[in-house]
Amino acid sequence: MQIIQNRRRFLTGLSALAAAGLANGRNAAATEAPPETISARMAAGPGICIAPQYVAEELIRAEGLSDFRYVAMEPGIAQTEMLARGDIDFAINFATALVIPIDTGAPIKVISGMHVGCYELFGREDIKSITDLKGRKVGVGYNLTSDPHIFVSAMATYVGLDPQRDIEWIVGAAKPAELFAEGKVDAFLAFPPEAQDLRARKVGHVILDSAKDRPWSQYYCCMLAVNAGYAEKNPAATKRVVRSMLKSVDICAAEPERVARLLVDGGRTKHYDYAVQSLRELPYSNWRDFDPEDTMRFFSLRLHEAGMVKSNPNDIIAHGTDWQFFNEVKRELKI
Repeated sequence: MQIIQNRRRFLTGLSALAAAGLANGRNAAATEAPPETISARMAAGPGICIAPQYVAEELIRAEGLSDFRYVAMEPGIAQTEMLARGDIDFAINFATALVIPIDTGAPIKVISGMHVGCYELFGREDIKSITDLKGRKVGVGYNLTSDPHIFVSAMATYVGLDPQRDIEWIVGAAKPAELFAEGKVDAFLAFPPEAQDLRARKVGHVILDSAKDRPWSQYYCCMLAVNAGYAEKNPAATKRVVRSMLKSVDICAAEPERVARLLVDGGRTKHYDYAVQSLRELPYSNWRDFDPEDTMRFFSLRLHEAGMVKSNPNDIIAHGTDWQFFNEVKRELKI
């Protein structure tokens, strides 16, 4: 009950900018066909960079999907697998993580970009660039299908390394951030609040910051995907979720302190200071500046070069994306 009250207080306390955006969305929704379903499901998990997902809860319900709920994640089961088999309807995930199942024919459609710049590659002081990862140990979490492994493989391929032969991948139950702090790996991909914590402790240094360093800063890192069957049966509902998510991205940009408090009160993260810092550093407002299809093409090509997917980028885009909802919402917002 306390979490619900906090969320409602958060929504009623939005800035004039965010409130005006929400009003525009309600006006657009009033002229549309009603949603075909009142149900929408997403995976429940910790995270600061996916804050728009949690901000959007009440906005999605206000759009007519009153049965919006979270599904608990199963240990060792990726969100993309849950999405493909219909355990959830929507997921925010890395573009690289979405390319992989699309390549294998999973019933997933990427329907919107979300934000840029949520990861930072940390390394030992003698590692100055991605090329210096050759022959080094890189921590990537529980297995070689993890999001960090896929993302770092894409970065390695871009600079001419062979990710399968040139890098020693360290997998296991231990968190890569802990292994890095203990000196057991040479590099790892950090996500909020890991990067903020390491900088505060003066552990290692940033090799690459995806919010600032090209070409990574020119593409979405996280994107919104939907189960293909859900989108086909429920196009009006799908569009309303997209609209709520994009407006929530704007709210994260406009109200980082309020969003950080919402995340802490909801148990999504522990440290308010790190959450505020992360939200301020992430360029949420830049979502308008990028083409989601360019993102899918860029990362599909990187993973194709790495031998991690068989399909070419055009096939990935043709079979695994649908931008109609994203484009319609952008037109409503006069972007």
